[in-house]
Amino acid sequence: MTLQETTNEALAVEMKDITLRFPGVLANDHVNFTLRKGEIHALLGENGAGKSTLMNVLMGLYKPNSGTIIVNGKHVSFGSPKDAIASGIGMVHQHFMLVPNQTVTENILIGLDEPKFVLNIKKYDQKVRELAEQFGIQIDPTAQIWQLSVGEQQRVEILKILYHGAQILIMDEPTAVLAPQEAAELIETLRGMARQGKSVIFISHKLNEVCAVADRLTILRKGRATAEGISVEGITREALASLMVGREVIFNLQKKDQAPGEVVLELQEVSAVNNKNLPALRKVNLCLKEGEILGIAGVAGNGQSELVEVITGLRECTGHILLEGKEIANKSPQASISAGLAHIPEDRIGVGTAPNLSLTKNVIMKSYDHAPISNAWRVNYTAAGVHAEELKNQYKIQAPSIETQARKLSGGNLQKLILARELSSKPRLIVAMQPTRGLDVGAIEAVLDLLLEERSKGSAILLVSEDLEELLSLSDRVAVMYEGEIVGVMDQKEADINTIGLMMIGSLRGDPACPPAETRTQPTDLNEQGAE
Repeated sequence: MTLQETTNEALAVEMKDITLRFPGVLANDHVNFTLRKGEIHALLGENGAGKSTLMNVLMGLYKPNSGTIIVNGKHVSFGSPKDAIASGIGMVHQHFMLVPNQTVTENILIGLDEPKFVLNIKKYDQKVRELAEQFGIQIDPTAQIWQLSVGEQQRVEILKILYHGAQILIMDEPTAVLAPQEAAELIETLRGMARQGKSVIFISHKLNEVCAVADRLTILRKGRATAEGISVEGITREALASLMVGREVIFNLQKKDQAPGEVVLELQEVSAVNNKNLPALRKVNLCLKEGEILGIAGVAGNGQSELVEVITGLRECTGHILLEGKEIANKSPQASISAGLAHIPEDRIGVGTAPNLSLTKNVIMKSYDHAPISNAWRVNYTAAGVHAEELKNQYKIQAPSIETQARKLSGGNLQKLILARELSSKPRLIVAMQPTRGLDVGAIEAVLDLLLEERSKGSAILLVSEDLEELLSLSDRVAVMYEGEIVGVMDQKEADINTIGLMMIGSLRGDPACPPAETRTQPTDLNEQGAE
């Protein structure tokens, strides 16, 4: 047997000269990619570099214009994902492919030949539960998808691919929605799977994570490979970032000291229930001032999502929520917007955008009824187009045109679209939920710079993130949530990861988040201000 034959036998996947064009875009330009059996191979690149497109070619979602694919030594041409799955390939997508009104188990069973006629749901619930325990994944098989947090939905996607028995796993940003502890557990799981002979393609923007988990890596930039199958040993994150974006990336934020101004947002004794009608927020008190970034830390599922939803008018609550003294609790989202609120949501597809509408229609969602976009009860699409083109250029949104559908944008460009719409409204309060989740280093740098710029303009920013390093570098103060309560607030200069970690698991409590009740602002109803 020749050396070449031995090498080929050791390959699980070989993609040669893959080229794929979309109208106006060369997504993959003669890309080569190899995956060995029993290895974890990281695939890196900026948003829009062609990573997910290349993997969608491997999964049979796209047909390449040219190139060949070899899986386990056999030339293949997949007509659909079903063909890829039959060949032992599975993909956990960055944007979830789940049916909201079905249970975890029902979602996992979708597309399988078994059961054929009668579904003994309790039997399969137990199978899913055992599989989850085997890989250390905490999930309730009987819960419906709409009741789960984003982090829990990601766990369902991972369980689904494991249940389907794939030998080649494509993980598209698998840790983007996981807390640090959960991400560490997943990485250990992936290592164990690789030791058992499974092959993993690991798409991620977290460079430290890539260096920790991968054996080799391939980097794409603008559809071309700038590095093919190189070892991660000895490589620095600065070198990786340079290969990804084609320039030096500054990892240290240029945040200037500034004194905060008047109180912009105040929560007084706010409580709420979650989608399962269980307590999610327990008498939360918070204060946020102009020109200040208040970071919210906590393990996923401790009330952060519900906190953002009550502030933005998406969930009912008890207590008072004051935006510059005006009551916005239990008001419509439109009332909060009129009072000066901007919302960067966790779910970019389901909440942040209308995916089937154009860039133009997405960026005018908050201004369609105001001049110059609105003209005598009609949308002035000429003015809207000019506005959209200006924002596309200002925020460097990479898209063929302003008429491109939002769903065709990469994750980073989709986030830039949301930021363009929200920040162009000159908000007094910005509520940012996981604003850098799933973004590459270049896009993260741009997002954080934009938030710091808004801070310098006097906007108050509530930043919810599970990236503690990001929180500590960006925030002026950090509040920690545990089981729906604010268990402590620290000044950024005094905060440390160990103390925050103890608060996140409920082992430590700190200073309160708001002044005593007698010094708090008295609410003014928005109805009295003519906001509704």
